[in-house]
Formats: sequence, C-alpha cells, structure tokens
Amino acid sequence: MEYTLKALCALIPEGQLSGYTDATLCGIASLEGAQLGDLSFLSNLKYKKHLALSKASVVLIPKAFEADPLPNQAYLQVPNPSLALAKVCADIERTLTPAHRPGIHPSAIVAPSAVVDPSAYVGPLCVIEAQAKIAADAVLQSHVFIGQGAQIGSRSWLFSGVRVLERCCVGSDVRIHSNAVIGSDGYGYEFHEGKYLKLPQIGNVIIEDWVEIGANTTIDRGRFGATHIQEGTKIDNLVQIAHNVVIGKNCLIVAQAGIAGSTHLEDYVVVGGQAGIAGHLNIGQGSQIGAQSGLNHNLDPKSFVRGTPALPFMAAHRIDILKQRLPDLFKRVERLEK
Repeated sequence: MEYTLKALCALIPEGQLSGYTDATLCGIASLEGAQLGDLSFLSNLKYKKHLALSKASVVLIPKAFEADPLPNQAYLQVPNPSLALAKVCADIERTLTPAHRPGIHPSAIVAPSAVVDPSAYVGPLCVIEAQAKIAADAVLQSHVFIGQGAQIGSRSWLFSGVRVLERCCVGSDVRIHSNAVIGSDGYGYEFHEGKYLKLPQIGNVIIEDWVEIGANTTIDRGRFGATHIQEGTKIDNLVQIAHNVVIGKNCLIVAQAGIAGSTHLEDYVVVGGQAGIAGHLNIGQGSQIGAQSGLNHNLDPKSFVRGTPALPFMAAHRIDILKQRLPDLFKRVERLEK
C-alpha cells in the first residue's frame, strides 16, 4: 500500500503538520532503520536522540514535542503517536485481509440443529455441532471446531484451528487466534484407593465482549459453574487459565503465564510473562505481577510485586542487589573466622 502526505493527514485528522515531503509512503520503520518513503514514530522519548538523524519521510511525534524536520521531511504532531500509527496499521489491515463473503463453505460440516446467521462466514473444513449458534457477521476461518451448544457472538473472529468446545459462550467482537482451545477439561483429580480418579468437569467458559485471546492459549472449563473472562481483557499466546478462574475487565495476561484454579483477578490486573499464580487467590484491582513471578498469596488492590516468592517490587529489588554482594560477604566471614 502507498500513502501520500495528504492521504496520511486525512487518515489522522487530529495531527498538526510541520514540514513537507513529496515522497510516497510505502513502508513503516523505526527511527533508526527508516529510509526515504518510510513512516516512523516517536512514542517513547528515550528514543528522541534518533529523531534528528532519521531518514523517514514522515514521523509521528508527540504534540508537545518541539523539533524541526529535515528538508523533504514532515513531522505530524499527534496526542499519541502509537495510537496514530495504529490507525494507519488498521487501514492497511483492512485492505490486506481477504474479504469473507457471508455463507458456509461447501467443505464445512454443520449439524442440522445448529444456527448460523446468514451474514456469518464459515470457512473450509469447519465443524459446527448440534445446537451451536453463530451470530451475525462472525468469521470462522478454516478448521474451526464449535462444540455442541456453544455460542459465538456477533462480529467475533476465530482464526484457523480454534476450538470452542461444548456449551462455551463467546461474546461479541472477540478475537481468538489460531489453535487456542476454549473449554478443555479442568485439571481435577481425587486420590482414592491408591490411584487418581478424574473429577468430571461439567461447567463451561464464558468470554465477554471485546476480549482477545492469543494463539495456543488454553482456557479450561469450570468443574461446575464457569471459567469467566470479562469484557475487554487481552490474553497473550501460550497462556494457561485453569478451571473456575475469574478474570475481571480490561486485564492484561502476557505470554506463558499460568493461573491455577478458582483464582479471581479483579479489574485492570496486569500479569507479566511466565508468571505463575497459585489457586484460590484474590488479586486486587489494578495490581501488577512482574514477569517470571511466583505468587502464592492474595494481593491488595494496586499491589506491584515480582520475584519468587513474589514480594513488593522495591523489596525484591533490594534483595536482588544484596544477592550480588553475597560472594564478597562470604569471603569476609571466612577471613573473620580465620
């Protein structure tokens, strides 16, 4: 795709232009890597040193930031350069994404009792089981499986290979990326007479509107009741969410995190990559859990913890500094003992 400066300004009407370029924009690059014809942006001011030397034809910069563009270069001042760039990327995505005509591909298998809205798209080799419901304008790419009695909300987009198992409910405007599994059995066993017996998992998963779920993520159904992902939450790739977990509104769960059964995350919680959270805990609203943390206790609202076991951020930071001094400390103790 290509953009003129005029077309870019029309796409970002809140921008304030300084400078001019007659170059046609045909690429997006970092400030350091940009060349003639590239669009770039300055969102984090720690990279401002690269701005003056950047060869980008157009740079999106913060509104309060003062700088003069080079000849044949334009700066577009915007309230949030990252969001402005997102507008451009969304426009490109709309153009590059193949349009799906409503209807059911001939190779798809749809049970007679399933209900598929005429405006929905069901791609090649999909399987939709009995009593399942697919709402208006939903998109199911190839090889998607929808289990018995499951529901997919309007305008939701399920990428290739997604599995939404029986009785699970997906809201509207949800995006689920390839090979995610919604409604796998929770991990529940009872030790009896020398062996582990499986506990039936008869609940479901409820995913509210505007949720996004990354590739290869698994969300287990409740043992009874529901595993519940509330509105606006964004879940990265390779995340494991166990049975009867409740995740509040607008939470962020980053790659390879794991949340054990019956834990409740209140609204706006952020969980860093590879963090592990034990079961039956309550994580207070607005809390942040650092990457690779191991959490085994409840958190008050707006807590900020990291480490294993997870400690308040500054306490964990001081302990890490002291750990680096341990070799010298042991040498001093040895000398004292002698």
